[in-house]
Amino acid sequence: MAAERAELRAATLKRLEKSAGKLATAAIARMDDQLGWYRRMPPEHRSWIGLVAQAGIAAFTEWYRHPEAPQAISTDVFGTAPRELTRAITLRQTVELIRTTIEVMEEAIPEVAAPGDEEGMRESVLVYAREIAFATAQVYAQAAEARGAWDARLEALVVNSLLSGDADEGVLSRAAALGWGQPSQVRVVMGSAPDGDSEAVVEAIRRAARYARLHVLTGVLGKRLVVVVGGDKEPVHAARALIGQFAPGPVVVGPTVGDLLSATRSAHAAAAGLKACAAWPDAPRPVLADDLLPERALAGDQVARRQLVEEIYTPLDEAGSALLETLSVYLEQASSLEGAARMLFVHPNTVRYRLRRVTDVTGYAPSDVRSAFTLRIALALGRLESASD
Repeated sequence: MAAERAELRAATLKRLEKSAGKLATAAIARMDDQLGWYRRMPPEHRSWIGLVAQAGIAAFTEWYRHPEAPQAISTDVFGTAPRELTRAITLRQTVELIRTTIEVMEEAIPEVAAPGDEEGMRESVLVYAREIAFATAQVYAQAAEARGAWDARLEALVVNSLLSGDADEGVLSRAAALGWGQPSQVRVVMGSAPDGDSEAVVEAIRRAARYARLHVLTGVLGKRLVVVVGGDKEPVHAARALIGQFAPGPVVVGPTVGDLLSATRSAHAAAAGLKACAAWPDAPRPVLADDLLPERALAGDQVARRQLVEEIYTPLDEAGSALLETLSVYLEQASSLEGAARMLFVHPNTVRYRLRRVTDVTGYAPSDVRSAFTLRIALALGRLESASD
């Protein structure tokens, strides 16, 4: 029986070798007849698919010759096509191609198999179909892993360019390749990165962003987790949607800018705020970088110092010396209306009115402890600048 089986198999193998070209031609013809998307493909891709079909039938012939020997089916079948082909056709389309080829082979069994070996060849085709299915899954899984690793490196490069101030038009094209749209509001959120796999952290950020309907570019740079966030949500609300992925500690939200290239300014402010958070242990989480202006100024951030002078001291100075004098005396008198009125020789209502004007001009209320601290730092910096001028 074994000798008879070997003779039948040898006879089938010879007939299979002679019919390989015919089977490949029939498979390609059926693809062209049944698969509309195949007909619409450019000739170059169709020719590669034809080579894959021929390689598949040739690999089956070799596998049928030595079924007991391990075969690298994925290399035999897909090694003839360029890697770009996995981007040109989807996994579903590849399954349709394989199904069509296997159907042609099954229908040709009565013609190809030696008389009496039809069932044996049918079993071999079924086993080979299983193996080729696993090989297909492996090829696409490897392509997906490689593409994911490349995307992660590209995303980290974009984020690093924004932080270093090297952003240019090339950054926009790379971000677009990563799926970044064109949100009208962009800000940078920065905090400590949690321990563990950085890829898992990045993926968690992406999931949270999809749930919150936000555009994100993110990366773990050293010990910092940096997220560029795009969307029309209020900055703190957008940061709260992602804050669960940061390690314990301060999380700082940079100022909102109009586009991705301007995110460098937001990133610098967030980085300076993260550094200065040690001076404000009770800061909210997340905290706006602009709420940390006095701490940033004390830490040596020139942008924060200039912002305090331009947004607080200069408008007060232009509004008249009375506002600056009243605010200074009020702060020196421990925020006492009566004490400030006595020092200025005016009625307390006059002091109250002038302090309201200070709030209108600067947006900071002198009666608020936090605002008073900011105003005091701004006054000191403004005087230093005036003295140097």
